[in-house]
Amino acid sequence: MTRITDRAEQIGERAHGSDWLDHAVRAGLVAYGLVHLMIGWLALQLAFGDREGETSTTGALQELAQQPFGSVLVWLVALGLALLVVWRLLEAFAGHQDEDDDDRWKKQASSVLKAVVYAALSISAIRVATSSGDSGGGKGGGKGSGGSGGETTTLTAEVMSWPGGQLLIGAVGLAIIGYGLHHLWRAWTDDYREELDAEGRSGDTGTAYLWFGKIGYAAKGLAVGLVGALFVYAAATHDAGRTGGLDEALREVLDQPFGQFLLGVIGVGIGCYGLFAFARARHLSR
Repeated sequence: MTRITDRAEQIGERAHGSDWLDHAVRAGLVAYGLVHLMIGWLALQLAFGDREGETSTTGALQELAQQPFGSVLVWLVALGLALLVVWRLLEAFAGHQDEDDDDRWKKQASSVLKAVVYAALSISAIRVATSSGDSGGGKGGGKGSGGSGGETTTLTAEVMSWPGGQLLIGAVGLAIIGYGLHHLWRAWTDDYREELDAEGRSGDTGTAYLWFGKIGYAAKGLAVGLVGALFVYAAATHDAGRTGGLDEALREVLDQPFGQFLLGVIGVGIGCYGLFAFARARHLSR
């Protein structure tokens, strides 16, 4: 049994250090960046008065599906995100070998969490790709529609009916807020710089890439934190209708004083996150 485990680890280490994985990761990061560019564009549309459709990952993929060869593009996005899942799982299994035990455990757990996030996005892309042929890739609605926001509300209501369900929803909200704060922390401390190689951090082009990263991480952290805040508020008030995903969070921003301006800033920031993903694909450091 030990020999089998050692053999599996050796295979994982070779795969993790292979050139083909570099190419796979680059392709996945392009797909990831494209999704964020689309979300940023939809957020800007919402800020300037277009309240139709979902300003979310699903909405971005549905928007992409409506473009020429859109179904093919969405399938490619799904494949790219699936490649990122493979990368992070290999990283969790065979990476971080030079770290101390405590740091290695934390980074391996982080790699698994990122794999779960990429897997969820890939599944969303597959769902949009398989439904676009039948429905024409139509946009999902806003609040109260049958889109992902409605699904989130229904699921939250079901969980709240469980014993301790209200506490569970609150814990989920706090975890999402923590994920958002992690992004804000990376923007504040410039930790994101390590995601680019030395060339990607140098010169005027490198300076632009780093600004994309700082703005992008800050904007995404704020947006994700707002999603978590909706879950916490729903748990505190026992109102499942106040939960939702990114679309609901950004619409809440729009309803605040100076909401149009704030939403525009967040939209630009999420677009910058997408551009930084493109920079990571070109100047990969892993």
